[in-house]
Amino acid sequence: MTSYVFITGGVVSSLGKGITSACLGAILEARGLTISMIKLDPYINVDPGTMSPFQHGEVFVTHDGTETDLDLGHYERFVRTARGGRHSNYTTGRIYESVIAKERRGDYLGATVQVIPHITDEIKQGVKKGAGDADICLVEIGGTVGDIESLPFLEAIRQMGIELGRDRVVYVHLTLVPYISTSSEIKTKPTQHSVKELRSIGIQPDILVCRSEKPLPSEERKKIALFTNVPEKAVISAWDRDDLYKIPAMMHDQGLDGIVARQLGLDLPEADLHEWDAIVAAKQNPTAEVNVAMVGKYMDLKDSYISLVEALQHGGIHTSTRVNIHFIESRDIEEQGVARLESMDGIVVPGGFGDRGIEGKIETVRFARENGIPYLGICLGMQVAVIEAARNLAGLEGAMSTEFNKETPHPVIALITEWQDHTGDTIERSEQSNMGGTMRLGAQAVTLQEGSLAARSYGNTNIEERHRHRYEVNNNYRDRLSDAGLIFSGLSVDDLVEMIEISDHPYFLASQFHPEFTSNPRDGHPLFKSFISAVREYSEGELPEAAEA
Repeated sequence: MTSYVFITGGVVSSLGKGITSACLGAILEARGLTISMIKLDPYINVDPGTMSPFQHGEVFVTHDGTETDLDLGHYERFVRTARGGRHSNYTTGRIYESVIAKERRGDYLGATVQVIPHITDEIKQGVKKGAGDADICLVEIGGTVGDIESLPFLEAIRQMGIELGRDRVVYVHLTLVPYISTSSEIKTKPTQHSVKELRSIGIQPDILVCRSEKPLPSEERKKIALFTNVPEKAVISAWDRDDLYKIPAMMHDQGLDGIVARQLGLDLPEADLHEWDAIVAAKQNPTAEVNVAMVGKYMDLKDSYISLVEALQHGGIHTSTRVNIHFIESRDIEEQGVARLESMDGIVVPGGFGDRGIEGKIETVRFARENGIPYLGICLGMQVAVIEAARNLAGLEGAMSTEFNKETPHPVIALITEWQDHTGDTIERSEQSNMGGTMRLGAQAVTLQEGSLAARSYGNTNIEERHRHRYEVNNNYRDRLSDAGLIFSGLSVDDLVEMIEISDHPYFLASQFHPEFTSNPRDGHPLFKSFISAVREYSEGELPEAAEA
């Protein structure tokens, strides 16, 4: 029978509820429990798939192809048993969409449809679906207590505390305890008011996690406990750390997991955190340091590429390498040239949508290819590599993706329905291709060419990776591109290009899929480990021999 831990936030947004939830899940998992995790988002969009990365950050794609909030990426990186899916992320828009569809079908038998009970019942049903058969389900409620948008979600979890019983529900509230430098004072009043707001809607928190710049002194913990009706031992200090992966141990040392276990009546073995200790040790004791340029479109908000950033760091952890990532706007390459790339040991071009900065990305690929700098392309990063090869190796002047130029004379990247054979007939795609409507979404099988750099990196010729894209490499150009030196080293079951590489280059590899979505700090990911290894060898002047074609 699943128990529930609900995580809410107060005072200000972006305090780290996702990280807090993920770290708590990691500690409980380290005590032998299976964990499921859910994010409830108060915005009215049905999902974040159409939202600007500048506003919302990365769209994380689950194994089943659901486009979700970036916090699900944190969950999967910290908790092995928390594999997300369509029931792991609910938004206000999705809840209302479902309720309205039921009302139109007559499911409510003519009743007046209201927030209580219909909306709250829909939320509770969604939470129970997402919980599955896990021992504990951690549910993070987005937004801040006091926001009008969050009220239906908070009401729903209040009701679950009554319906399930307080021995199956724990409420954790995350707040800010600011430090006023001019007076050298720590202020607990915002936390007091936030808890008062939460109690006014019927939820008494069992645990407070207090975010602060420095560890919370015992006097402030006592004061917070007194004014919030929370036991002092349940006031957890979450001060700023220089490494996310130190947080599980920080929370465990203060007994957070023990408090949760006792309230739920669980007799658990001690937490085994040796893997997290090893991660921290590896990051603190690198044997080399490299500089990697990430050239993309959304560099003003680093959360736009958070899974990719973490995956590169995971590659560093598993190769004892400190990875310094330099975020470079692709438009700057267009306007200022490639000078900023000259000091880099490796180059990454990530995914993205829209034509802004596209020529800068193409020029970045050319610089990496011509100068023998290790290159890793992800999604659009693979497509611009194909365009660059078409123009500069195959001599296809004006080659481009139809996403950016419908009139290109050489549509080397296009929608499948735009492909044309020599007779002008549209080439139909295979029914096996899971396009997710107009997008190819979620985990799909990929076959790698025996002996290729891709196969050597993975140590396997059969892999499965997650996708999120619309446009594909145009198969009509594959022969001409192959003759020019481009290797199509990975294909889908229906003959779509999944990976490319160049033989006469120390390390030039790109994928149509998003390998960063399955990387985690404890296991790393073979593609990022191989890339960082190559970057390290390049920085040390020990270039590996070019891969055989």
